Amino acid sequence: MRAFLLGLAFSAASAPCIAQTVLKSEPLVLAPYEIAYVQDPSCAAGRVLKVTGAIRGLNRKRVCVAWTGDQASLTVAAPPVEALSGL
Repeated sequence: MRAFLLGLAFSAASAPCIAQTVLKSEPLVLAPYEIAYVQDPSCAAGRVLKVTGAIRGLNRKRVCVAWTGDQASLTVAAPPVEALSGL
């Protein structure tokens, strides 16, 4: 019973993490193998650009993938607020 309740609590806590964010511009810094979704005019309607970070010396991988509006929110790539407070 404890395992069931623990699993239920974990799934409830991780549910908000499932939604991905679609950025309006591609981030300048992207860790290797990190994925960012970007609204890009080169992709057809209903599709977004999936950008995968690469290790040093290699180019990022960019692919248009299908996306529905209820899967994501639209934001701008910006540094975290914590980074700005130290300025």
